[in-house]
Amino acid sequence: MDVTSSAITLLDRLVSFDTTSHKSNRALVAFVQDYLSGHGIASEIVPTADGEKASVFATIGPAGVPGIGLSGHTDVVPADPQAWTSDPFTLRQSDGRLYGRGTADMKGYLACAMAMVPSFKARPLRTPIHLLFSYDEETGCTGVRPMIAELGDRLPKPRAVIVGEPTSMAVVDAHKGPVRWSVDITGRAAHSSMAPLGVNAIAAASHLIVELQRIERDLAALPPDPRFTPPFPTLQVTEISGGIAANIVPAACRFGFEVRALPGIDIDAIERRLVDFANAELLPAMQRVAPEACIAIRQTNRVPPFAAGSSDIVALALKLAGQNDTQAVSYATEAGLFQAANVPAVVCGPGDIAQAHTADEWIAVSEIESCLAFMDRLADWAEA
Repeated sequence: MDVTSSAITLLDRLVSFDTTSHKSNRALVAFVQDYLSGHGIASEIVPTADGEKASVFATIGPAGVPGIGLSGHTDVVPADPQAWTSDPFTLRQSDGRLYGRGTADMKGYLACAMAMVPSFKARPLRTPIHLLFSYDEETGCTGVRPMIAELGDRLPKPRAVIVGEPTSMAVVDAHKGPVRWSVDITGRAAHSSMAPLGVNAIAAASHLIVELQRIERDLAALPPDPRFTPPFPTLQVTEISGGIAANIVPAACRFGFEVRALPGIDIDAIERRLVDFANAELLPAMQRVAPEACIAIRQTNRVPPFAAGSSDIVALALKLAGQNDTQAVSYATEAGLFQAANVPAVVCGPGDIAQAHTADEWIAVSEIESCLAFMDRLADWAEA
């Protein structure tokens, strides 16, 4: 079987595992470990505390030498309630496309890396190639963090990592970072006919949201970075709930907001500004009526913005991809987390991000072939 056919066969198996983020990925992990073991490659897992999920780490090549990591996530976004024209967890091939949930984002990359294992193993690699397959990227890049924490301890620390998110095999050296907060406002309930006896938590939330709109305008007025679309940081309130009845002053309200930050943005300054506004402009009046009133602003997830700079892995990826220029994207990846752990990273993988998370998600066979050629050239480099 040629390597392209092998990659498609492996993709068929990977897609068949429903690894939607709220489900376990352990069946897929067992398949990956069995496959690697069949080629004489040992692997380690980093499981969750309850054992329901795990990341996989493996090394092909010499031990004790920092290598190049091929990093990707095993989880996918839900296929329901999207209107698919075929079973999302059964690979379908038609007109040069491979359809199925996760084909582009990003089991196509995992299948390519696995298909290359026999070739990697047959070569006299001087620089090893590591496989890093994680979980729960789609819910905030949470699964890769415990594995990163093990690098340099129980697991070998790579000299650099190539994150294979779908870039159509373009070399991406920068992306925005999503940071999310929840805001919980506690007021005091009262009969709506006696509103001054209560503290309206929804009203307080509205003032906070207006302040966030002012912050949003200030972020949009920063010097633009034309590499990104849009070329400035964005901020939006993403959810809100509060109140229990039309005749009760609402005692509680909660909302969430998100910032998509450019590299170099002081994320903590955004939070401090909102906290200072709450403490100075809202809480004194609220607590004069209800001493128990409070506003809790809590950061719930933070994926750092990524800017690789002039690192060696960017130059290598450009060489392997046969390209001269890098790109920046507005979606996030695990690259910033690797960089924060002093593991240089770059993003380059098969598939079009426009297909990710869509009904009838697909990846072109030509993208699989391009990725395999990229990895074959990586193996050439690793022999030198």
